[in-house]
Amino acid sequence: MNESQANRRNFIKESLATAAGLVTLPSLSNEIIGAPTIIPSQSLDIARQPKGAARIRFSVIGMNHGHIYGQVGAVTRGGGELVSFYAKEPELVAEFAKRFPQAKQAKSEAEILDDKSIQLVLSSAIANERAPLGIRVMKAGKDFMSDKPGITTLDQLAEVRKVQKETKRIYSIMYSERLENKATVKAGELVKAGAIGNVIQTIGLGPHRMNPKTRPAWFFEKKQFGGIICDIASHQFDQYLFFTGSTKADIVAAQVGNVHFPQYPNFEDFGDVMLRGDGGMGYIRVDWFTPDGLKSWGDGRLTILGTEGFIEIRKNIDPGGREGGNHLFITDQKETRYVDSSKENLPYGEQLVNDVLNRTETAMSQEHCFLATELSLKAQKQAQVINLKK
Repeated sequence: MNESQANRRNFIKESLATAAGLVTLPSLSNEIIGAPTIIPSQSLDIARQPKGAARIRFSVIGMNHGHIYGQVGAVTRGGGELVSFYAKEPELVAEFAKRFPQAKQAKSEAEILDDKSIQLVLSSAIANERAPLGIRVMKAGKDFMSDKPGITTLDQLAEVRKVQKETKRIYSIMYSERLENKATVKAGELVKAGAIGNVIQTIGLGPHRMNPKTRPAWFFEKKQFGGIICDIASHQFDQYLFFTGSTKADIVAAQVGNVHFPQYPNFEDFGDVMLRGDGGMGYIRVDWFTPDGLKSWGDGRLTILGTEGFIEIRKNIDPGGREGGNHLFITDQKETRYVDSSKENLPYGEQLVNDVLNRTETAMSQEHCFLATELSLKAQKQAQVINLKK
């Protein structure tokens, strides 16, 4: 395993870490946002996580992206019991079964959909297959949680919205850059507490390392992955809506291109978007140009600009030398501080389990989920194609 692969694996493990408890913010005390000490968080493998009584039973259908392990981890932490799984690819099934020997390998998708005891289905199937699967899951009376992108066309979105409204089931997309990143969760608490005043803009950068030899064929086919803005920029649209509080937004400008990989003519390696909503402005840039010299698969960043200060999150790596990810810096009217996020709880999994049981929307409102997807799909469709001459 090379260094970049090791760092990506460590990041995935970090995203599955279980924290001691949620830190509340009754006030903006120095103890809350000024802690200078870095406390390393403990990474736990799913199989070694402490288990209480399972509150729901869930299954997996489709595991074409490794994000499925983070999805399972989140729901397991939240009180879910993985009971069965199905995929068409023997090699993916073998690896999944090795990780989760307690779960039953189903003989078909229908076996899971017909099981009345299953309440939630997770999937990281090939991207353009996720929405049709989610529709089948909802029609079978179950809730659905997809890897991003959860929907790859506006036609798919319209059908998903229709079936969700008819069935009243949950269609959740796991935007892990916010929901499974401790520093971003901490930023949400700080913003809610008024630490930087009113948020007026977010800048989200999502660089990735290519590693073409490790990628499956569908990764390079735009029809299957949806385009770079639809795919990896969906994280940034989710964060834009969450931090600005926008409930509607317009795409001001968007552009995409394949500027460096002519051997993959149906691929896109760069995209950026400028948007404006009723709660603030946003800029998004995503790309596949992380160099091998970086000790991470990508220097993911989020800057949240407020009227009284700003927050910068370095999600995966701190160029200042601090180990690991989840780095948060806040600058207000008094000073700049590094905020330790290592004790932050990751609430999404537990909230989603609660929503499945209580028919609520605490993990993410259905409209937020769909609007983040709608904006990414509109930006992808409207994007001008870049043709560089060099």
